[in-house]
Amino acid sequence: MTPPNAPESRWSDLERPPLNASALRRAVVVPGGLWTSLDVVASTGSTNSDLAARALSLPEGAVLVAEEQTAGRGRLDRTWTAPARSGLFFSVLLRPGADVPVTRWGWLPLLAGVAAATALARAAGTDMSLKWPNDLLVVVDGEERKAGGILAERAGDDGVVLGLGINVSLHADELPVPTSGSLALADAVSTDRDPLLRAVLRSLEKWYTAWRTAGGDPAACGLQEAYAAGCATLGRSVRAELPGGTALTGEAVALDGDGRLVLATAEGERHSVSAGDIVHLRPAR
Repeated sequence: MTPPNAPESRWSDLERPPLNASALRRAVVVPGGLWTSLDVVASTGSTNSDLAARALSLPEGAVLVAEEQTAGRGRLDRTWTAPARSGLFFSVLLRPGADVPVTRWGWLPLLAGVAAATALARAAGTDMSLKWPNDLLVVVDGEERKAGGILAERAGDDGVVLGLGINVSLHADELPVPTSGSLALADAVSTDRDPLLRAVLRSLEKWYTAWRTAGGDPAACGLQEAYAAGCATLGRSVRAELPGGTALTGEAVALDGDGRLVLATAEGERHSVSAGDIVHLRPAR
């Protein structure tokens, strides 16, 4: 009999089995591929922080996955928490500097969004869309809900740590806020995290390789067109809550070449927004 004060086993929740680290390595760490290592830890504060701290000693393509994050971070240092083994929480180390000007690195979170959304739509069998700049959306009970987020951070002079958090099997009573969602709540046909993670990493490798080969040109590699096609923000009235406490309201009409959101105001002016929180003011058409 298990003592009542025994630590929780990885297998204590059979609905949420642990990831198979060795099988994941065999699947994605292959000769000539982008991914050079893959480690899975039971729990950590933040995979982004851990990978950034080790970035100088690691080659490009290192992947760090956590079964649980206790201090996961989103944009603006917001926290990201979820029950153990209920989602995909991972970070990757990229070094695009040799091929891509720093001025185009701002496309990396958008690239990760396209890669994750397309992979999850196929592997999980659920509709996915993107909210500019870094949210993954699903539809739950007819409403758009955030099921994932992306955070890019510089790591030294030539590196970027790209972190993704995706809610996979969270139930309604486990959601951090009522406006969030999960693949399970969006009626995904699969919530098996191993194939979902493999699919996202392979998609991320495909898009990153194409983007880097194109020198970071988002139009030449098809990234700009793909993001626009999957972006739920475009074509809607939105409020951009900008750094410094100001706000701008208008219709989101385009993405420019730097990945900024272009808003057209009621006065006929156009503004390019590079950072801020976007609030959708009306449903998608």
